[in-house]
Amino acid sequence: MIVHPNETVDLLGIKNYKIIQASDGFKFGIDAVLLANFVKISSGDIGVDLGSGTGIIPTIIAAKSKAKKIIGVEIQPDVCEMSARSAELNNLQDRLEFKNIDIKEISTHFEKHSFDFVTSNPPYFKVDTLASPNRKKHISRHEIAITLKDIFESASYLLKPQKSFFLIHKPERLTELIEEARKYQLEPKEIQFIHPSSTKAPNLILIRYTKQGKSGLKYREPLFVYESNGEYSEMIHTIYQQQLLGEE
Repeated sequence: MIVHPNETVDLLGIKNYKIIQASDGFKFGIDAVLLANFVKISSGDIGVDLGSGTGIIPTIIAAKSKAKKIIGVEIQPDVCEMSARSAELNNLQDRLEFKNIDIKEISTHFEKHSFDFVTSNPPYFKVDTLASPNRKKHISRHEIAITLKDIFESASYLLKPQKSFFLIHKPERLTELIEEARKYQLEPKEIQFIHPSSTKAPNLILIRYTKQGKSGLKYREPLFVYESNGEYSEMIHTIYQQQLLGEE
């Protein structure tokens, strides 16, 4: 049985793909969609998604690109197994693979500098911030099983020189997101701030790093999620339409 009784099946609105999610677990949000849209890769590329969770990011990238293969790495065995069932549900077993791996042990599972791109929507909060009583949600939101250092170290290990790492995180940690990345030869090349609306400060940030890249940073146009009336902005509608059309 592909879908278990305590799970839901959610339509993605792209190529009729679906995602299995635990009824009481961490559900993917707009940040995963924004990161997948931010990713730009070439036909035939092979990549890794660090902290893959439900597998939403690899699934969207597979739907909207001609990536040859995407491997999702997830520390929670039940969540990883659920992602594999989503791949089966979408007939994507030949392009998506999910591995139950501790990111801190990535070097024992993959060859160094062997991937064309890496993505991650990691836990945003340090362990000293307010915790969720739900352990799965707590692991997904807080740096219990993985830290920024672990993410950058793993991405640098996996990437070929001059290839890209795509990350979404919190703007209040921007200093860390630059300083820590540079320790692992990951140079920030593009940044996009995500604002709840045009009148509010950014609450998310998208960054593209290049392995062994030269210094020089581009700022993409800020993205506003909601209009003043509470409806999604035209920018967000455009992104979702791109997802629907499967465009790069």
